[in-house]
Formats: sequence, structure tokens, C-alpha cells
Amino acid sequence: MPGQKTYVVEHLDPECGPWSTLEYLAIAKECADARARFCLSSAPRDLHLPEPLRICKGLDIEYRGVEDIYRDPKHRVCLLDPAAKEELSPKDGDDFDVFVFGGILDRTSELRKKGFTGRRLGPIQMTTDTAVRVTRTVIQQQTPLDAVPYVDYPEIRIDEHESTEMPFRYVKDAEGKPVMPEVSRFPCTDERGKVFLLLLLLIPQPKGHD
Repeated sequence: MPGQKTYVVEHLDPECGPWSTLEYLAIAKECADARARFCLSSAPRDLHLPEPLRICKGLDIEYRGVEDIYRDPKHRVCLLDPAAKEELSPKDGDDFDVFVFGGILDRTSELRKKGFTGRRLGPIQMTTDTAVRVTRTVIQQQTPLDAVPYVDYPEIRIDEHESTEMPFRYVKDAEGKPVMPEVSRFPCTDERGKVFLLLLLLIPQPKGHD
């Protein structure tokens, strides 16, 4: 598994909303812990980053697109693509150094047409941070895709009377709970408030990776 691995999310939007901010902070921290690089590519010159991302040490910003950054050697770049015929596997760590995710304004189909080799992460949609987390687990920890512990469509408890189902697949932690970005970075008065904030941030944004 030669060289440092790089995880790239295409970010074409001049804004970076609260949920993307939380996702990117989670990805940056986990990549730094794994001695990997995390980069936002295709960033607009007028990109406005919230302060937590501006001071985030594990995040690189690239104004060029993937096709320009990795023009040569292109064959070392893997596009995480729900339409790919082959699923990601640990052996791909020997063949690829860079792993690209389509981002909010999904460029996956465009990059597919430009000839990047694709791999898929299974049949169920994931949030962007989950997709990067799963890819890193498969590639750097050499865990087969079907051996990663998942929880699908988890039920989030709002209070003792209310709950809601999240519409994605997540990695499952040691306690059996879905791994999600830290909503605690936003001020809330109590646990109920944190859950409502999570739902407010996540559910209206149907982005992610199949």
C-alpha cells in the first residue's frame, strides 16, 4: 500500500453550510489521525469558509479541479462512484493513492466521463463523511467493505416520546451507535436541542454517496 493516501471532496459551492462544515471537520480530524491528506478541490475563488474550517490544520483547499490536479498519473486516482461495476476492496490500496468524492454539487458523472476509474461503496446511500470514513477503513485498515460495521437508517431518539429515522448508512461505533459529526460544536441548551439541530442540519440536504 504505497505512499500517503489523499481523500478529495469536490466543493464547487461558494458557501459552506453548517452540515458540510461539521462533515469536513470530522473528515479532517480523522484523516490527520490516520496520517492521510484531506483536500477540497474545485473550490471557487470566492469560497467563504466558516472560522472552524479556516483554522483547521488538517484541511487543504485547491482551486483546481481533480482533472487538472491529477492529470498525471491519472490511473492512481479512484472515483467513488455509485454507478461503478466494482466495489472498493483492500487491494485497491496498492493501485490508488487518491480517492475522490463528488461533493454537494455532485461531479461524479462528469468525472466518470473523463475516464477516472470508479469503485462503489455498496448499495445504500452514505453521507460524505461516512463515505470517506468507510473508504479510509477499507484502504488503510485493510478491512473488506462487507466487514465494516454498519448501522442502516438508524433511529434517533428526540425524547422519550419522539424519534426519527435517518435516511443513510453509517459506520457503527463500539457501542453500536452511528458515527456522526460532532453537533456539540454548535451551542444547544440540552440533548433535545442537539437532536433537533442534527435533524435540521442533515435531513434537508439529500447529498451523499450511494
